[in-house]
Amino acid sequence: MKILIVGLNHNTAAVEVREKLAFSGPMLESGLREIHALPEVHEAVILSTCNRVELYTCVSDEEAASGAIMDFIARFHGIERGLLDSSLYFHTGASAVRHAFRVAASLDSMVVGEAQILGQIKDAFELSLERKTTGVFLNKLIKKSISVAKRVRTETRIAENAVNISSVAVDLAKKIFKELTGRSVLLLGAGDMAELAARHLISNGVRDITVANRTYSAGCQLAEGMNGRAVKFEEFIDEMTGADIVICSTGAPEYVLTHKQMKGVMKARKQKPVFLIDISVPRNIDPEINHLENVYLYDVDDLQGVADAGLEERRKEADKGEAIVSEEIETFIRWQSSLDAKPTIIALRKHAEEIKHQEISRLNGKLEGLTSEQKNAVEQLATSIVNKLVHPPTAALKEDAEDKDELIAMIKRLYGLD
Repeated sequence: MKILIVGLNHNTAAVEVREKLAFSGPMLESGLREIHALPEVHEAVILSTCNRVELYTCVSDEEAASGAIMDFIARFHGIERGLLDSSLYFHTGASAVRHAFRVAASLDSMVVGEAQILGQIKDAFELSLERKTTGVFLNKLIKKSISVAKRVRTETRIAENAVNISSVAVDLAKKIFKELTGRSVLLLGAGDMAELAARHLISNGVRDITVANRTYSAGCQLAEGMNGRAVKFEEFIDEMTGADIVICSTGAPEYVLTHKQMKGVMKARKQKPVFLIDISVPRNIDPEINHLENVYLYDVDDLQGVADAGLEERRKEADKGEAIVSEEIETFIRWQSSLDAKPTIIALRKHAEEIKHQEISRLNGKLEGLTSEQKNAVEQLATSIVNKLVHPPTAALKEDAEDKDELIAMIKRLYGLD
C-alpha cells in the first residue's frame, strides 16, 4: 500500500480555480463517499479550506490511482480534466509524508504559523473516521501529522509571531483607516473565521459589531459573546450604510453582495469609504465591486501581500520546524516499511516452522529410544537452526531501504511464499 496526496493550494492555483474545486457543505461528504468508492482507492481523507483542496489517499497502484482521482475531481466539479494539469500536485512515498507533516505544522500555509489548519485537519479526519473511509495507513499518517504539528509549535516560536488570515485583515484595515477605535463592523456569517476576525477587531478597539447570519440564532449567540447585536441576514444591505468594515465568510455558493447592490449602498453612504474583506471560498462578494470609488475589496489571495511583510522571524523558526519534520519523517517511513514487510516476515517464519515440524515428525520413529530431555534437545537444536537461517532475511526486511518492494518479491520467490 502507498500513500498518495493529490491537491492544489494558494501557491499553485488562484482563488478562481480553488473555489471551483472546493468541497463545501454537503459536497464534502458526498465527495468523500465517491472517492472512497473508486476501485483504485482504499482509504481517503478530503481536506478543503480557503487556501487548499487536498485528497489524501492510500492506493496500490500510484499511476492508476492518480488518473482515477483526476477523473473524479473533473467529473465531480463539472470541469475539463485538462484544466487541472497546471494546478494539481502529486506526492507519494516520503514526499507525501513530508507534505502532510508540513501542512499540519502550518509550514505550507499562506501565513506560516497560523493555527486554523490543525483544527481543519482534525475536522476532516473526524469526518473520515465517522464515514469509515480511513484505515491503518491514513489513520497513522494523520495522527502522526497532528503530533508533529504539536511538537513544532512546542519546540519553536513559530506560533508566537504567527498571523492568521483574520489578523492580516485587521492589519490591512489599520492601513486604510489608521485608527480602528470607533469604527463599526458588520460580519456576514457567524462561522469560525468571522468570529476570529471579530475578536481581533475588538482587541484593536472596535466596539460596534453587528452580525448578520442566515441562522439568526447563531448570529445572536455570536453577537452576544462580543457585546454586539444581531440582525436578520436579509437586512444586511441596510446595515452596510453605516458599516466601515464588512467581513464576509458565509460559505454561500454564489455572490451574496452584487455590484448593483453595492452601488446603491455607496450612494446611501454618500461615497464614504468602506473596507470589504471576502474570506469566503467560493467568493461571496462580486469582485467587480472593487472598481467602485472609495470601496476597498480584498479576497483571500489579496491578503497574501500583507502576510508577506515581517515574516523573517517566522521563517527562522520555520527552519527549525522543517528540521523536526525531517526527523519525524524517518520515524514514519520506518513504521510504514515494517508494516509493508510484516506479512512477508510472518509468512517466512510460518514456512520455516512448518519445515521444522515436518522434519521432526519424519524422525519420530528414530527418536523413540531417546529420553524426553534428549528429544527436547533435538527440537531446540532445530529451532535454533531455523532462527539463525530466518534472521538475515527478516533483518533485511525490517531495514528502511529504497528497494524494499524488490526485496520482498525476491524473498517470496526464493522461499516459495504465497
